[in-house]
Amino acid sequence: MLDPWIIEEIRRREEEEREHREQPVLEIPMEMPVYPNHGGTPPGPQPGEERGVVIVDFSV
Repeated sequence: MLDPWIIEEIRRREEEEREHREQPVLEIPMEMPVYPNHGGTPPGPQPGEERGVVIVDFSV
């Protein structure tokens, strides 16, 4: 039989691990734009055109 403080420590660690794993996820509904001049597909980048990356961090 384990000591009560060991059991409580195991329970506390499991709860902390569960909190880190079970983070809520929010899905943002987005409508896909229609590109009438390109047959419904988005226009691709032109040769020599630079592209960028946007990173949005919603963590608290």
